[in-house]
Parts: sequence; structure tokens; C-alpha cells
Amino acid sequence: MLSRKGIQPISMLTAYDYHTACTIDEAGVDMILVGDSLGNVMLGYENTLAVTVDDMIHHGKAVCRGAKNALVAIDMPFMSYQGSVYDAVMNAGRIMKETNCQAVKLEGGVEYADRIKAIVQAGIPVIAHIGLTPQSFNTLGGYKVQGKSLEAARKLISDAQAVCEAGAFAITLECVPAALASKITELVPALTIGIGAGNGCDGQVLVYQDMLGYADDFTPKFAKKYANLHDTMLEAFKQYKADVESRAFPAKEHTFAISEEVLKSLTKPSQREGCLDSLSDNGDSLKKIY
Repeated sequence: MLSRKGIQPISMLTAYDYHTACTIDEAGVDMILVGDSLGNVMLGYENTLAVTVDDMIHHGKAVCRGAKNALVAIDMPFMSYQGSVYDAVMNAGRIMKETNCQAVKLEGGVEYADRIKAIVQAGIPVIAHIGLTPQSFNTLGGYKVQGKSLEAARKLISDAQAVCEAGAFAITLECVPAALASKITELVPALTIGIGAGNGCDGQVLVYQDMLGYADDFTPKFAKKYANLHDTMLEAFKQYKADVESRAFPAKEHTFAISEEVLKSLTKPSQREGCLDSLSDNGDSLKKIY
């Protein structure tokens, strides 16, 4: 597994389709996450809870076909591992076997360490995810920064140590105070990958739609916009509509030619047309056939 702890920060972005994965891979990004965030950004759900294992496999296959160098990890969706250790191993195995990914990611700390241990023992690398865990937003009281109180900070440290001991090679820290994330990074040998957790982590991950300004609605505080594709795409779509309506598109350079000789021939009665005319004169015969 990829390991540059304390040497050089690791870059990670989400992807959910072949072409995006190709471009991210071409850029030299170290890791690609097929996140269950696809429920929000690709499928239009309000949260990630409705995402299925089949959804993850469908999108994961496309991403793995596009990523030639980056390590691809795929999220285990809600209720694919919470039920039992058996469910966790079988679903993790299915995701890896059917997509050809290099790792799976699952949310939870101490309470799911036994799942992580069993999955790793089955030969499947695991990335843990602690802090703000979107699949548990109902029990967390919403999407809030985690670990701000002494008790909550201690719980996060315990979670990090537990998943590390269970065999996770990396830990995603989401919406964790920067100083606490740095402390966790110092305490555990596993890689820490932050999202809203400061730059003291071993790496960073973002949802690519957030960093590209793909939508004009909510953007998380922790996401830096490197582009504003929403406005660029909107203007392009509007211009296309206008060009179609004015017949400016397609222009001559977008069309294919045919010779005048062929066009003239099309206006002359063909042998086949003559045959059809003679058949149509014999209505009684046609009625007998049909």
C-alpha cells in the first residue's frame, strides 16, 4: 500500500466515472476515492443512505478502468457492513472482486474495528473513516465538526488507535479541528487523510465537484475552489441553445458532403419505385397477400 507518512503529503480526489478518473490519473493524483458521496453529486439524493453496493460497484468499475496509476479505494455504503462481520467481509470482497479496486473504505471507529480486522484478514486493504461520518449524521445531530470537547477528542483518538490496530492502513479524518487532527497523525502509524481537518494530516481528499465549482449551491468551508465550471458550463449550454435556435449550429464545418450527381439521381424514378407502382395498381393481389 501507498505509504509516505511524514515524507510528502498524499493527494486524493473523488471520481465516479471513467473520463474523470482518466483525467485525475493523468494529473498524477496519488489516490482516487469512489465515494458514496455519489449519492449526492451523481444520483441527486439528499444524503448517502440510499446508495447501494451495486451503485458502488457500477461506478467503481468505470473508475478502475480509467485509473492506471492511482490507487483506487471504494466506499462501503450504509448497511453493507454495519449488520455483521460476515456482511462486512462478503460485501468488501464483492466490491474488490467485481471492480478490481485496491482498497475499501468504511466509516466508524472502535465499534467497527472487528469488521476492519476481518476484512484485512481476508486480504482486502482498508481505509477507516472517523470524525464526521455522513452515514451516521442522524445520530451525530447533523453535519457538525467533531472532537471539539475533551470527551469527544479522546473518543476520536481512541477510534484512530482502534482502527489502526485492526489493520487499517489509512484513516480519513473528516471535519476534525486541525490541531486534533495533527495530534492523531502523530499518534498513529497509519496514514491520515484529511477533509476539513487542516494541513497537518498525511494527505488530503476533496470531492472533485466541490473543488471544481461544479454547482452553484452549497460549498463546504473546507473546500477550495480551483475552478468555476458551473458558470463555464452554463454559458456553453446557453450558447448551444441559441446556436441551435438560430441555425448557426451545425455550421458547414460540422456537416458531411454528398456529391451533386448522387443528389440528382435521387430525384429520378428508380427501378424499385417502378416495381412498387405496378404493384399498387393491382390492389386485389396485394389484399390477398396481406
